[in-house]
Amino acid sequence: MLKVGITGGIGSGKSLICTAFSQLGIPIYFADYEAKQLIKANPEIRAGLINLFGEAIYLPSGEIDRKKIASAIFNNKELISKINSIIHPRVRARYEQWLMQYQYIPYTLHEAAITFETGLYKTMDYMILVTAPEAVRIQRVAQRDNSSKEDILNRMKNQWPDEKKIPLAHFIIENDDHHLVLPKIIEIDKKLKEYGKIR
Repeated sequence: MLKVGITGGIGSGKSLICTAFSQLGIPIYFADYEAKQLIKANPEIRAGLINLFGEAIYLPSGEIDRKKIASAIFNNKELISKINSIIHPRVRARYEQWLMQYQYIPYTLHEAAITFETGLYKTMDYMILVTAPEAVRIQRVAQRDNSSKEDILNRMKNQWPDEKKIPLAHFIIENDDHHLVLPKIIEIDKKLKEYGKIR
């Protein structure tokens, strides 16, 4: 079974692309979703984040205070690295457990926003990159999250630009509202199923 990563910058439309792959019967591990669940429930992650930020980093509901986190990590790459070192190893361990149920299919997808930035792409057999122009991405996120342009651009700064990711990707899906994405998804699915059988 091939391990295939799928990634793209904020607003690139990864979720839409993943929905199409799931309709083709491909299992998808949503790393960002799993991270949110683990941040809430995993005692080691909870202790690590409280050690960094104090008890107030968790809201009474048990959810993380995302506004405090966002404010603290703004332009602070060292702190981002510390947070990643607390969360990502547990998310990866959960992923390895998840993979065990899919040993006999051609491939699975691992969806995450920062697969290249964390180096996780090196553990994947293939990488799919979803791209879109910055202006389109900003518009999508503004409509989705009701975020300001400044806030969106600040979030983008913590992700690599597409120019840096493209040379590392095996497949690229241009999700710019002009190119047809479904034929590209079907083409990639066919190739990956063939590659999976060869192995």
